[in-house]
Amino acid sequence: MKGLKHILATLTLCLIGTSQAQDPQFTQFYANPLYLNPAFAGSHGCPRFAINYRNQWPSLSGNYVTYSASYDQYFKSINGGFGVLATHDQQGQGTIYTSMLGLIYSYHLKVNRKFTMLFGARAAWYQKHLDWDKLTFGDMIDPRRGFIYQTGDVPRGGNRGFFDASAGFVGFSKRFFFGFAAHHLNMPNESMIVGESKLPMRFTGHVGAEIPIGGKSQYSNNTSIMPNIIYQYQNGFQELSIGTYVKYGVFQAGAWYRNRDAFIVTIGLNTGKFKVGYSYDVTVSKLNNGVSGGSHEVSLGINLNCKKKPQSFRTISCPSF
Repeated sequence: MKGLKHILATLTLCLIGTSQAQDPQFTQFYANPLYLNPAFAGSHGCPRFAINYRNQWPSLSGNYVTYSASYDQYFKSINGGFGVLATHDQQGQGTIYTSMLGLIYSYHLKVNRKFTMLFGARAAWYQKHLDWDKLTFGDMIDPRRGFIYQTGDVPRGGNRGFFDASAGFVGFSKRFFFGFAAHHLNMPNESMIVGESKLPMRFTGHVGAEIPIGGKSQYSNNTSIMPNIIYQYQNGFQELSIGTYVKYGVFQAGAWYRNRDAFIVTIGLNTGKFKVGYSYDVTVSKLNNGVSGGSHEVSLGINLNCKKKPQSFRTISCPSF
């Protein structure tokens, strides 16, 4: 029996070391534009900061908590945008955590008077860590009293650092935009134990529009709706998100439906300089909302004024979150 327990523990470690995972996802897609597509770098023109927090399935002991922070700005001297993106993801109450720091450049090309293309690339460094002390093994189990013994297993590895490359493009006119991004182009080895575990490429396609539906409100902003479709694919996993936002003055709200998995509601404020949003994912899959606790996400955006506003700069009419 003891030998069997050691075999089970070894198999668990092999799965950790060689399995292929999916990236964490944010459901306030456009509140974290650099994470969605590196081509968005500099798309606002003036300096822009974004902070994001997501707690997925908080009712489960192995929930996922993800943080993100970014800065980007357009620079005329490089004819494009420069950005910095940092993320930190914790799985299983910190049993595994992943940190990333990436630098982004996006080239801005005015195709004609009404249409612009952005081409972006991201170079990033990932650091993954496995906390060996939080793992449990078969030889720690007593048939009656549970986990009471010390394991005889010896820690092997637990850390991995690697370089990662991503790229994407965005095209937009006054009321319509679309884009595509490919992440992990070099498919780096992310195994923290033994063997090889290639980080699979993630592909993202997105399209949206802003449709005015009324006159100006008391806040001197057009009322509009912003329908969007986002499709993502990674290692056989497909996610299709369809939704729309409604904008009325400084107030914005939205609703999304994702892949027979979740229904998402969002609310927020956008004053131009400050943006704050909250979204809640209602789980509608077999992992029901009562068991998972859904998912909570909060975003904060800060837009600073330019020292010298770029002449004839075009911004994208995409949602704030």
